Amino acid sequence: MTRQYTSDHEWVEVDGDIATVGITRYAADKLGDVVYVDLPKPGATVTASTVVGEIESTKSVGELFAPVDGEVVEANQAVVDDPGSINADADAAWLIRVRFTSLPELLSADQYAELTAE
Repeated sequence: MTRQYTSDHEWVEVDGDIATVGITRYAADKLGDVVYVDLPKPGATVTASTVVGEIESTKSVGELFAPVDGEVVEANQAVVDDPGSINADADAAWLIRVRFTSLPELLSADQYAELTAE
């Protein structure tokens, strides 16, 4: 699976018609210590580029945006129970899985690296 990225700092891995979504290491570092995660429930319909969840840290509140249109099929309860797991390993701490109906153009790893290079 190839990991792709959004300009909102989410990573996306596509497997068939399922998109697994998490936040990037860059986003986790900017947030600081994550203390609370609110995710959509399975069965929820999401629309690309709309807010579907919230990630709170000791210094700010961040929004989770849906990178695709579709239906949430799974939310990672382990991350809800232990929000700090995002800081420990943002690359492995997925948040939601969505059965998507459309897949917008996403950024490659190189494009995302350019975006965050400032």
